[in-house]
Amino acid sequence: MIVVNSIEELKIATANLKGSIGFVPTMGALHEGHLSLIKRARVECDTVIVSIFVNPTQFLEGEDLDKYPRKDEADKQICKLAKVDILFMPTIDMIYNRDELRVEAPAIRGFILEGSRRAGHFNGVLQIVMKLFNIISFNRPKEFKAYFGKKDAQQLALIEQMVRDYFLNVKIIPCDIVRDSDGLALSSRNVYLSKEERVKALSISRSLKRASKLIMQNILDKETIVKEMRGVMSEIEIEYIALVDREFREIESVEIKNSIILVASRVGGVRLIDNIWI
Repeated sequence: MIVVNSIEELKIATANLKGSIGFVPTMGALHEGHLSLIKRARVECDTVIVSIFVNPTQFLEGEDLDKYPRKDEADKQICKLAKVDILFMPTIDMIYNRDELRVEAPAIRGFILEGSRRAGHFNGVLQIVMKLFNIISFNRPKEFKAYFGKKDAQQLALIEQMVRDYFLNVKIIPCDIVRDSDGLALSSRNVYLSKEERVKALSISRSLKRASKLIMQNILDKETIVKEMRGVMSEIEIEYIALVDREFREIESVEIKNSIILVASRVGGVRLIDNIWI
């Protein structure tokens, strides 16, 4: 595995690559969820590139940028064991300058749900993803693949839209949510949960299982599903439960193979999101 810390080093490392490239952008503190993306890229592509960059532009004032877990040495070892070919670990100064052009989220889909509660967050996400795509594609006349988890469903939808709207030469590969053995969706922020808080957080995945069971019983209306989910999550703070189609338009009843149920909640001081694709 080659570890590169600058854009120029990455250009040199990728100059003579042959075959397909799979790219997995991360913010580090790697867990099994990240590893599932890397493993899929490893199976599907000739060369696997992983980036680790804690992106400051997607954190809002008062959020946990300074506290965000950083485990560089452990992450390097994980990538090495996963047979990553190139690990890209740039600094902030390499990525951003003092007078930046802006990439902005769409006015509607970028400012609902996560976007309404974290105004400007998706601007920062799309800005860094656009930069990383351009860096990875520097020596690539052909399309490459980029792997993203479905847990950040709204983020995934906006990245797919950015690829379409800006005619980017990359294929987005959505990957299923990975859960711990107790059902909690894997997240780098899970380390902030105390034992008691983690037990309470399990009500999120239980609520989604309850929704899935109702749907299997052909109960498809939003009101009933949301009421049942809120009952399961009665001991934690719920920010929202949303039922949307795959274009993130709010809907009043489940449309099979075209719906997502999304949850955002706080357990203690930890904000957690989860979802199911129906």
